[in-house]
Amino acid sequence: MVGFDRAGYGESDPNPCRSVRSAALDMEELADALGLGDRFYAVGVSLGCHAMWSALRYIPHRLAGAAMLAPVVNYWWPGLPAGPAAEAYARQARGDQWALRVAHHAPGLLHWWMAQRWLPTSTVVDNTTHLPNGRDAEVRRALAADGTLRRKREAATQQGVHESYHRDMAVMFGRWEFDPMDLPEPPCPVHLWQGDEDGLVPVVLQRHVAGTLAWVNYHELPGTGHFLSAVPGLGDTVLRTLFGSSAALVA
Repeated sequence: MVGFDRAGYGESDPNPCRSVRSAALDMEELADALGLGDRFYAVGVSLGCHAMWSALRYIPHRLAGAAMLAPVVNYWWPGLPAGPAAEAYARQARGDQWALRVAHHAPGLLHWWMAQRWLPTSTVVDNTTHLPNGRDAEVRRALAADGTLRRKREAATQQGVHESYHRDMAVMFGRWEFDPMDLPEPPCPVHLWQGDEDGLVPVVLQRHVAGTLAWVNYHELPGTGHFLSAVPGLGDTVLRTLFGSSAALVA
């Protein structure tokens, strides 16, 4: 099992030209460099799931199976219902609305915007977002109390917050080269896990994504928030499900 720092994170070189497409090509290049074979499994979490959608668009033939955990939704995907998307967007904190608006319409200004403390900015980046799920809130409190949040942020942003967080926002919430709602069925099983009390990804929009793409195996977790890694046993369940469904497909 291999985890890696995407472009601009940790010790990975920045890529000023990174895009949704480059995320899949980076994944493919790494898999080839490590000799993972013709096909490999891929698992994405939260904002990093734009790489999963990208892989399903650009390199589906290289995937043995794909899993997405609480994948972030781009409110500007054309295939999302306009009314629910607008309502979900409006329920966010004012700073998050502005940050995403700038990321989508004027990504070149995003770094400047996020650096101005007198402007409304992202509560997600600041780790101050209201989390309606009790486990999520407790996990964040515990990680903040023992310094883990600070250490993780320092490790992730060694190349600077612009090359990591801000470029990620510009890619995730920018203008995509394709609409995930239009993707054809890939030659591998795809699973998506979502908590129904997720305070960062609107479950109503995730349900629409899963309902539109009949080939997505959707797993909604009741009473669960965004931090799925904190759900006891879920990691093992994800791997068993992913490998089991792939074996059934081959059989």
